[in-house]
Amino acid sequence: MTSIAERHKYILEHLNKNGFIKVIDIAKELDVTPVTIRKDLKHLEEKKLLYRTHGSASPVNPLTSDIDVKEKEKIRKDEKKRIALAAAKLVEENDSIIIASGSTVHTFAEHITPINHLTVVTASLKTALLLNTLNNVEVIQLGGIVRKNSFSVIGDYTSQFFEQITCSKLFLGVDGIDLEYGITNSNIEEAILNKKMIEASLRTIILADSSKFGRRGFGKICNLDRIDVIITDDGISKSVAQSIEEVGIELIIV
Repeated sequence: MTSIAERHKYILEHLNKNGFIKVIDIAKELDVTPVTIRKDLKHLEEKKLLYRTHGSASPVNPLTSDIDVKEKEKIRKDEKKRIALAAAKLVEENDSIIIASGSTVHTFAEHITPINHLTVVTASLKTALLLNTLNNVEVIQLGGIVRKNSFSVIGDYTSQFFEQITCSKLFLGVDGIDLEYGITNSNIEEAILNKKMIEASLRTIILADSSKFGRRGFGKICNLDRIDVIITDDGISKSVAQSIEEVGIELIIV
């Protein structure tokens, strides 16, 4: 049987490599009980070396906060641009798309080069103003309550609009992607709106940098099986990438 120090070293190395671990998997690999691993995780969390969640652990706090979009725009700018360029290639001739709110999807909007006509439905005021300058883009700006943090609209009136339309694609930014829990947003009302967007779309495309994996926001949007494509950067671990693809999601790494 491995010593406590050896187990702790093994756990931390696997966290650093994979970005998360499951109690049951580590217990099998080390041939100890799940109770033993949970005690190890508790000890390591007390030393602030990891964060425990139900049945697993991550190297960073898995809970996200509702950050102002102006601050988000300053974070991981290079990764967001690469993701945006890859997403822009998915826009087709005479397409009709939904663009949600957030810094990554706004970066995507900056790189759209529409072929012939493009219809865009968006909750983001900034995205609507940006795309409205293009002659061959018809912008449908959703109405509702304006969130100061995101410069986007929310509310019942906003959600009801999606009961009347169908679009080919939804380009959605999220705050968390958890392999077990699903896709989340830090704001519950935006999460509710995102659900309606998914229901009104034939394909859902997530734009998220690799820091979003293993994180959870306050509001759950949906399970992973509702997602068609995830575009992320090459910071994603091989094990997480494999798990995403095993669910049946197309994973585009840039």
